[in-house]
Amino acid sequence: MSIEHRAWEVVLQSIELDLLSGRLRPGDHLPPERALAAELGVGRSSVREAIRVLEVLGLLRTSAGSGPTSGAIIVALPGGGMSALMRLQVAAQGFPVADVVKTRLVLEASVVTELAEASARAAATMDANAALHPDLSTPALLLGAMDSPALSEAEFLALDAEFHLALATASGNQVVTATMAGLRSAIEGYVRAGATGLASWPDTSTRLRAEHRAIIHAIEAGDPPAARRLVQSHIAGYYAETHLANHLPDNYADDHTDATGHPVGR
Repeated sequence: MSIEHRAWEVVLQSIELDLLSGRLRPGDHLPPERALAAELGVGRSSVREAIRVLEVLGLLRTSAGSGPTSGAIIVALPGGGMSALMRLQVAAQGFPVADVVKTRLVLEASVVTELAEASARAAATMDANAALHPDLSTPALLLGAMDSPALSEAEFLALDAEFHLALATASGNQVVTATMAGLRSAIEGYVRAGATGLASWPDTSTRLRAEHRAIIHAIEAGDPPAARRLVQSHIAGYYAETHLANHLPDNYADDHTDATGHPVGR
């Protein structure tokens, strides 16, 4: 193994440790290449190689240029091997958009239902023990990161995908979480593609943030039907707005509503 190869692995391990320890979180920017290279005692080429690896793994996104949206931003936390294998399959083979949408509707409806049911059980015990409630700290952290006006469209949508994955993680179902993590690149890919047809990105991002918070509120209120309806409407509403609604399952209900209670067209 060459010295240069070992050097980029040092950078990779350092960044991964910062992610796992919480020193780096979704929404944070990595230090500039020059600063990382000086801190770790490696060349800038080694820093760039490590960043490329993390980008392939879906842990960060990079933007060229200058300003608050340039550089490398953290969009996810390290996951397990099953997720990595599915990401490789998605990259090598791809899945039909309609199949991914159907899977999202099934998985995410189940996730928020379970979370809301857990909140309801915790409330019914009249016990103040916080361990009885689902841990929504990571989804809340991601919501805060998405409030930053400095985010680019791609960065926002990457954090959006991580928010949905964080809900799955909070449910505690490892198979569902691994499946969602493995599909993340496919989900983020067509969500970003659909964004090109939006009339107003600021309006859409504002609506998406409101819908995210409505979903969290329904979960915390222990209202499974509302949480399920809201997450399905959230997904359906975006496809309708981006002209991807024709990819929705044929048997998807026409009377879904958005976070404000208004019907979502197909």
